[in-house]
Formats: sequence, structure tokens, C-alpha cells
Amino acid sequence: MERREVRFDVDQIDIRGEVYIPKDKGAFPALCICHGIPAGPPHPGDRGYPLLAERFCSAGFMTMIFNFRGTGASRGNLDILGWCRDLKAAINYLCTCPEVDKTRLSLLGFSGGAAASAYVASHEPRVTSIALCACPARFGFLTERQDATSLIDHFRHIGVIRDKDFPQSVDEWLNGFEHISPIEWVDKLASIPLLIVHGEQDEVVPLSHAWSLYEKAGEPKKIVIIPGGRHKLRLDERAMDAVSGWLNEGQLT
Repeated sequence: MERREVRFDVDQIDIRGEVYIPKDKGAFPALCICHGIPAGPPHPGDRGYPLLAERFCSAGFMTMIFNFRGTGASRGNLDILGWCRDLKAAINYLCTCPEVDKTRLSLLGFSGGAAASAYVASHEPRVTSIALCACPARFGFLTERQDATSLIDHFRHIGVIRDKDFPQSVDEWLNGFEHISPIEWVDKLASIPLLIVHGEQDEVVPLSHAWSLYEKAGEPKKIVIIPGGRHKLRLDERAMDAVSGWLNEGQLT
């Protein structure tokens, strides 16, 4: 496969990513993988999302990974509405690639990235299927756990809020999480295939969130509960096998 570094500008913020292109010729179905909100600094022994990108590229998808603003090599600060604009720009980029079959574009989101994916897909007709892993129905569990000041201090400590004067309005920043709550948008996915994957013992997003999303979503939809599964489903082979099989069935046929 070929790996190509990419960068694009969103709100005058430099966003960095990579695309992985299958070695065969032709136009490939595209998959954009969206990471979650970091819990802390990256672990040096964790190959992270590049390993996942290689897996799906080997299966025949032109696969994109990128760092949302405030994370990794991208600039800026963690802002969930900004994350949605970053994802829209990533889709725009994929749709300019001659190797992409623009009639087959899937999103695979994890946790906070899944929430952004659900919101964007509900507004973006170019998305043809979406898989949500460990997706919160609402972000109340995030903002109610501690007051906003300590939450922002935590994000500043782990390096996803980088500027001293950010956010300029704490209320607007918090309202962004509420606005994109997947439970408000999952029924507006324009009948595209939806897969929900959740760990039975997710320690961050309770399993009830997955069932709430599934019950509200329209058809076609599928839910997979991973027995004993935890929050980091990208590290759970059973979860990724479920995603791979579902994508292969819907996008490679």
C-alpha cells in the first residue's frame, strides 16, 4: 500500500493526517477513521490509528486518518464543533482524490469522534455508511462529572487545550457538546446503513447509550455488543472484526 501525508486548513488551523491507498489500480471505497477525545498523552508503545488504517487499507479501502484540532500534530484546541468542521474538510479532501469511488464513502468513529461522525453524517449526503464505536448518546456524563473549570484544566494538562485564552466563552464551548449529541441526530442519517458497536463493560460510556441510539435510529441499522468489551474498541479484535465484516458486506460488494 501507499501512505501519503496530508494537511488541510480549517478555520486557519493546520490539520494533519494520512491516507493509505491500496496497491491495486482503480477507484476504491473510502473510509475515514475518526479518533476519540484523548484520555491522556499518547502511549509510546501504542501504534494507534495507523495500525487500524493499514488493516482497512489491506481490505480494499482507501483509508484516511487525521488528528482533530487540539490533538497530535494538528494545531488548535479541542472544540467539538470545530471537530465537526475538521471532519467535513477531511471528507472534502477524500472527494478530491482520483483513487476514491465517491459513491462509497464510510465513516468509522470512536467515542467523541463517533459523536462528531454522527453529526456530520446527518448533514452530509456524500457519506454512504457509518459505524459508531463506543459512541455517547449525550455528553452529559462528561460535563456533569466535574465543573467546567476542572474539565478545561484537565484538557489543558493533557495538551488538547493549548492556548491560555481558550475557550473565550466556556458556555459556548460546553453548548457545542450538547448541540452535537448523537441522540439528537441519529434518526436524521438519511437511511444510510448504521452500525453501532459497544463494549458490554465500557467504563467511560455506559452500554445504555448504545441502546438509546439504536432504538432511535432508523433502518437499516445493526448493533453489536462485545461481551466484556471495554471502551477502547479499536484494540478489541472482536469489535474490529465486526466492523470489517459489516463494511466489506456493504461497501466492497
